[in-house]
Amino acid sequence: MKLHSFNIVNFKVDGGAMFGVVPRLLWSKHIPPDEDNLIPLSLRSLVIETDKRVVLIDNGIGDKQGKKFMNRLNMFGGEGLKEGLARGNYSPDAISDVILTHLHFDHCGGGIRKDTSGAFIPTFPNAKYWVSRIQWENAVNPNPREADSFLQENIIPMKDCGVLNFIEESGIFCEDIELLMVHGHTPGQLLPLIDLGTKKLLFGGDLFPTRAHVPVKYNMAYDLEVLKTMTEKENYLAEIADKPTAIFFEHDVDVECGLVSNTQKGYKITSTFTLKEWLS
Repeated sequence: MKLHSFNIVNFKVDGGAMFGVVPRLLWSKHIPPDEDNLIPLSLRSLVIETDKRVVLIDNGIGDKQGKKFMNRLNMFGGEGLKEGLARGNYSPDAISDVILTHLHFDHCGGGIRKDTSGAFIPTFPNAKYWVSRIQWENAVNPNPREADSFLQENIIPMKDCGVLNFIEESGIFCEDIELLMVHGHTPGQLLPLIDLGTKKLLFGGDLFPTRAHVPVKYNMAYDLEVLKTMTEKENYLAEIADKPTAIFFEHDVDVECGLVSNTQKGYKITSTFTLKEWLS
């Protein structure tokens, strides 16, 4: 198995929204905000190459939206989607499967692009696109809280182009890749758990978006059911704490991976490193 990670782009969001009811005095110690109370987030993707598949986890925002929408995101840095893939010697044609943790625009927008005629087409023409059925149904009939995060031009073309496939429940996706389904942030979010033999890697998605969100009570205002998020975090942290299972942080600008310990003050990240360092 081969793993390749890259950061598509960084963007900024309101720090208070990323930490919900946690006071700024506490969360700002972990991720300091700027003068507008904005904090930087990354958009990391992960390629998992097995003997039979080349799997891409999430694909960022894309470039289909207008200037006004893009300006609100305060984007900066990053490699770009195709550029990040190319650094690992992957072309869009080489991807066999795209697993979408969920359908919020910052996780799935890069999977659909416009061709020269303006038609929506898959960015990865040979890939099957995978999302949980629960998340799909939620995205095409959005609730008022999430409606602005589900951009139909990112979502509907997957079905229209015939690349959409559904995951029904938690379980094995393929050899060495398990998909865990959680519901607190949004119904049917998928978190890949990758078995590396003597160690494992959990793709944190929006259950563990940054290292600062590992403590059970540090959650986002974006979570639909924060008490469910807390229970899901507690359950998975109990499984991986003090074991060789690292969390891969999709949204942490400064920290790519970390190990969890169960301390006297609760679950905390006690060791951080790059994916390359973890694999070595």
